[in-house]
Amino acid sequence: MNINLIKEQIQKNINKKVIVTVYGLRNKISRYEGILFKAYPNIFTINIDGTEKSFSYNDYITGDIKIKFI
Repeated sequence: MNINLIKEQIQKNINKKVIVTVYGLRNKISRYEGILFKAYPNIFTINIDGTEKSFSYNDYITGDIKIKFI
């Protein structure tokens, strides 16, 4: 996966609904559903009921998070 392609895909889907699945330590899985809010050079944020949560592009590349565009 190329980081530039991921950034481009995130940019195209700003203000659209997404589900982000985070694979944490000890097999803990968290899911966040919200609006793709902003994209920065190293991170992107989603708005979950008025709260911003940030994720890095590297987490997506390494498989620590998965993004589903709705």
